[in-house]
Amino acid sequence: MVRLFMVIAAILAGLSVAIGAFSAHALKDRLSAQALTIFETGARYQMYHALALLLVAVLLSRAGEPPTSLVVAGFAFIAGIALFSGSLYTLSFTGISWLGAIAPIGGVAFMIGWACLAVAGWNFK
Repeated sequence: MVRLFMVIAAILAGLSVAIGAFSAHALKDRLSAQALTIFETGARYQMYHALALLLVAVLLSRAGEPPTSLVVAGFAFIAGIALFSGSLYTLSFTGISWLGAIAPIGGVAFMIGWACLAVAGWNFK
């Protein structure tokens, strides 16, 4: 799990930087101000949670027996990025409004990840 989460975290963080630069330069003339704000929110939350996933990987590397709460946190952060950020990116480009309804599901995944991280922290030895 450590290697998997660390690699995924690094890829997602690097993509977040690329996506942020892309939005700042290539999209500012192609998207409305509102769509650009939505897109940038997706990139920002992707970076936050890629870093959280990296933290999970580091904590897992220090744990003897991998705590289930950390593994669940890692997968929840990955799912949250895919659902939250992915739906915001797609919404920005397509304008399909129902995609906005997917973002809260990703937000719930983020909250599950943070709750599991809190449990893991409480139980960490």
